[in-house]
Amino acid sequence: RLARLSFLNEVGLSYLTLNRRYNTLSGGEAQRVRLATQLGMSLVGGVYLLDEPSIGLHPLDNLRLIRTLRGLQERGNSLIIVEHDGDTMRAADQLIELGPGAGSEGGQLIFQGSPKAAHSSNTSRCGPFLSGQQRVQKDVDSLDPAGHWLVVCQASENNLKAVDARFPVGLLSVVCGLSGSGKSTLVNGVLARAAAIRLNRTKVIPGKHGKLEGLEHFRSVVQVDQEPIGRSPRSNPATFTKLFDQLRLLFAKCSLAKIRGYKPSRFSFNVSGGRCERCKGDGAIKLDMQFMADVYADCPSCHGQRYNRETLDVRFKGYSIADVLAMSVNEAMEVFSKQPRLAERLRTLADVGLGYVKLGQPATTLSGGEAQRIKLALELSKRQQGETLYILDEPTTGLHWLDIQRLMDLLFKLRDAGNTILIIEHDPEVIRMADWIVEMGPEGGGAGGELLFCGAVGEFLKGHETPTQGVMNQDV
Repeated sequence: RLARLSFLNEVGLSYLTLNRRYNTLSGGEAQRVRLATQLGMSLVGGVYLLDEPSIGLHPLDNLRLIRTLRGLQERGNSLIIVEHDGDTMRAADQLIELGPGAGSEGGQLIFQGSPKAAHSSNTSRCGPFLSGQQRVQKDVDSLDPAGHWLVVCQASENNLKAVDARFPVGLLSVVCGLSGSGKSTLVNGVLARAAAIRLNRTKVIPGKHGKLEGLEHFRSVVQVDQEPIGRSPRSNPATFTKLFDQLRLLFAKCSLAKIRGYKPSRFSFNVSGGRCERCKGDGAIKLDMQFMADVYADCPSCHGQRYNRETLDVRFKGYSIADVLAMSVNEAMEVFSKQPRLAERLRTLADVGLGYVKLGQPATTLSGGEAQRIKLALELSKRQQGETLYILDEPTTGLHWLDIQRLMDLLFKLRDAGNTILIIEHDPEVIRMADWIVEMGPEGGGAGGELLFCGAVGEFLKGHETPTQGVMNQDV
């Protein structure tokens, strides 16, 4: 039993309680629990496939995980890891890089070799970042607090120990700290919920705290989390961002649609009329396999296109509504470049690094990071009035350095439009670019929940006292 507990500790899960329900774990935590199980089996000659095991880990926890993975390899196992984390890449024996872009613009092997060989490669897009030749840049000025504050007083939910934390209004703040140190409890469990009750009139119960001051400086709070944008395959980026409404209006204005008297509802796969009635607009038929998992096959009537033949007859620039839903965001930007409202929403999706995503891609196939960026794109596409509090939970999950650059540029645009940005983040690049830093710790679980630092980023980067300061200064 002691050995099993030590394996959980090795993979950075020392802060979890043993009675924690499995379905409350994040994807990264669940993956590391399974990894701890494998460590206890002492297998030799196996092949381990891991998908971004560093998700949700502080750099110090990640270094511990890398040592664990190296231990598995030294026993005689092979590890294949899908990862964006720079430390994991540098620790690898072999780096395989696909690209050069995403979606239809990717799929090519652009580099294979040692991480050091990538430094001098002309084709690798990771090499310049791994060598330090290139970094995510902050192209705007850091701002000083203007005297208005959002203050959480005496937060004591979960492991928080009567925390008083303040965030400057109108700036971009980052909350960091070791895994399980209380970041999410402070920001999502206490601050976001208490703000939503006052500003958005929601009916949620905030975590234990004394009071929340400074909400008079905001009109609303927007929490951009990694929850799915829909539980059904019928939900997709086009429907969630209201892009589909504009597309249906556009197709209803086509000549053939006017002649036949088609209304915008004709081009919806959620209602009768224009959809394929055999599959009810799903594009697939579910085959019941009795005691086995259900299998889905393309609808034999519409061949996966969701619509009936009459609806598909209507075309814009030669494309049917089904063709448009099968396009990536980048492809759609070219087709609808002369449609201002459509082009603006598509450009926002591309700006958050989702140019490769298909407009009709089922929500159930999107990662948490992709879902979060789709929500961010929806907010960015709205008319900005300022005085909004934006809260993001690890928005860089699954992002390459170039995508992080694009994301941070957008967040600073939001900041400069008079909004306040609050980010929970482990990525050193994002921490370095912030205006204000709040660090929780010193460790996870019961050994955490304390405020270690609260101040300007310049002051933070001069220190060595906290775990994150140590990592940041070691990077420099």
